Amino acid sequence: MRYYFDIRDGEAFSEDEDGVELEDLTQAQLEAAESFAEVSKEFAARTSHPLGYSLSVEVRDSTGPLFEVAFRFVTRH
Repeated sequence: MRYYFDIRDGEAFSEDEDGVELEDLTQAQLEAAESFAEVSKEFAARTSHPLGYSLSVEVRDSTGPLFEVAFRFVTRH
């Protein structure tokens, strides 16, 4: 099965046009967690906003959305 890992950076959206061939949904969840960890480190290192920000990896297959991995940094005063 081919899974696609789209990235949503606040309002910006980057669609995965290639996808990754994986064995099953469990493997897609592991791939999403690993991808998310990598992307979130890069994102946090280059992003600073006084109100906070959000990032998500939205996973889908050929039939549509399956699940989302997300975090949100919120600045509290």
